[in-house]
Amino acid sequence: GGWLARLGARHGLAGKKPPAEKGDAEQPTAEHWAGAVLPGLLRSYAPAEIFACGETAVLLPAGAPGKGESPGERLTLLLCANASGSEKVPLRAVGDSPRPRCLRGVNLEQMPWSYRAGSPAGLTAPLFAEWLREFDEGMRRRGKNVLLLLAKHEAHPYLQLSNVRMVFVPPATALAQPLDRGIAGDLKGHYRRRLLRWLPAERGAGQPSLLDVLHMLAQAWGDVHPGLIASCFRAAGVTPDASAEAVSAPGLLSREQLERDGDLAAVDGDEGMAEGEDAGELAAVPPCPSEREVWRSLATLRRYLECQATSPDLFQAFYELEDAVHMVSAG
Repeated sequence: GGWLARLGARHGLAGKKPPAEKGDAEQPTAEHWAGAVLPGLLRSYAPAEIFACGETAVLLPAGAPGKGESPGERLTLLLCANASGSEKVPLRAVGDSPRPRCLRGVNLEQMPWSYRAGSPAGLTAPLFAEWLREFDEGMRRRGKNVLLLLAKHEAHPYLQLSNVRMVFVPPATALAQPLDRGIAGDLKGHYRRRLLRWLPAERGAGQPSLLDVLHMLAQAWGDVHPGLIASCFRAAGVTPDASAEAVSAPGLLSREQLERDGDLAAVDGDEGMAEGEDAGELAAVPPCPSEREVWRSLATLRRYLECQATSPDLFQAFYELEDAVHMVSAG
C-alpha cells in the first residue's frame, strides 16, 4: 500500500537491498571457476588421481525383509570414482534401520559394500566425515595424493585431510557432477535389471532382503563400465587430458563362450556306459540338480562367505559365478 511506501521513504528505507553476506564478493562466478580455477587444479593430478563423489537414492523392494516399517523406504548411496574409470570406491549405503536383522552374523568389515544407519533425510554430516576419513586413510596407506570433487552441501563438511584435497564445485548447470552425467543412472539401470532377474520360484525365496539388495547394488556398481565413467568425467569437463583412455575391466564370459566351453566338455566326457563299466557305479552318480537347488546352493555359499570371508575381493569371484549360472539357466 501507499502508506508503507511513504513510511519507507520517510525513514530512508526505500529501495534498499539486504546486505551481502561476508565473502560473497570473493566467490568466483561459475564460468570463471570452470574456465580458470578448475583447469589449474586438474593440472597437478593424473586422471587416476581425480575423484568425484556424490549421493543418489534407490528404493527398496516393497516388503523386503530387514527393512523398516515405513512404506517406500529408500537407501542413500554414496558413490565415488576416479576420472580414468580405473577405481570405483566400494559403495556406502545409508538406510533407516539401525540394526537390520538380516545383517546379523555378517562379517561387515569384509563386505564389498558398507551400511550405516542415517536420518530420514539420508546422509548426515557425521556419516560423511566418517567416510572421508576412511577414504583418506586408504589413500595414505597406498601413498597416493588425490583430488576429490564434490558439491557444497550441509551434509558435506570440509575436513583438513592428509592425502585428499577436497574441492567444492559451485552450483551451476554447466558444472554438473560427473556422477550426474550418467554414472548414477547407469548404476540404477543395472540394479533394476538385477531386481527383475530375481526369480522367487527358482530361488525358493520371497522378496529380496536388505542384504540381498546390498549385494545386488555392489554387483550393479561393478557393472558400470570404466569407459562410461571416463566419458562422464570428460562430459563434465573434469579431466586434464581429454584423450585419456579408460582402463577396461575384465568382463564375464559371454553366452557363446559358455556354450563353446560346454560343447568341449561334452566332447571330452564319456558318453553312455563305457565297455566294462559297472552299472552300480553309474547309479552312484548324483542326478543333475534343479535350478532351485542350484540357487539354494549359491545362497549357502554366499552366506558362508558373508560369515567367513577374509577379503571383499572374494565376492567378485562369487558375483561372476552367480552371473554365469544365471546365463546358463536363462539360455
